[in-house]
Amino acid sequence: MSKKAETKHDELENVEHVLTTSEAFIEKYQKQIIFTVGIVVLVVLSILAFRNFYLEPREVEAENEMGKAQTFFAVDSFKVALNGDGKNFIGFNEIISEYSITASANLATAYAGICYYKLGQYENAIKLLSEYESDESYFSTSVVGLIGDAYVELGETSKALDFFEKAGDTENKVLSPVYLKKAGVVYESLKKPEKALELYTKIKDNYPKSTEAADIDKYLARIQ
Repeated sequence: MSKKAETKHDELENVEHVLTTSEAFIEKYQKQIIFTVGIVVLVVLSILAFRNFYLEPREVEAENEMGKAQTFFAVDSFKVALNGDGKNFIGFNEIISEYSITASANLATAYAGICYYKLGQYENAIKLLSEYESDESYFSTSVVGLIGDAYVELGETSKALDFFEKAGDTENKVLSPVYLKKAGVVYESLKKPEKALELYTKIKDNYPKSTEAADIDKYLARIQ
């Protein structure tokens, strides 16, 4: 037998050995394998059932309630938007508690936080705004900035700075210069003109077409 033929023969024997070993393993642990596969299938089916028969209908219900609450929010009826009218809809607060695992409940935390801010309840506003989670840049940047505004209202300007600068660092052409300027004003109030100068200069250089840049030279001159 040639060397090539011997090599091929050895390879076939190795394959047969592996197959035989695998068959023996499957035969020995057949019950355990079937049980494990059954568990996996059961888990997958449970997840699908939960999503299709519970979560999706709940999401639809929550969206309907959100629409009603947002109508009152849009006309500055913040108390009604928060707590409902006791008859036709439940309001943001109850949406958060009743539909806690839905996307609408997450959005309701932001709306509720804004309502509390408008009503002058700044600690409640901070609590709820901080619970909002989103990757959507414009709205989430506004939420972060509003937390800073709430801290300013509470007289906690050092904490406000963290949120103003975080919102300013998002490089949002509309909102970043707004919060950079707010941070600069806070730094001025804290007697840190060099930090304010840095932020005002950033507005002038990076956002020259923004509303905030229109009068930024006045802020720069005030420091310089």
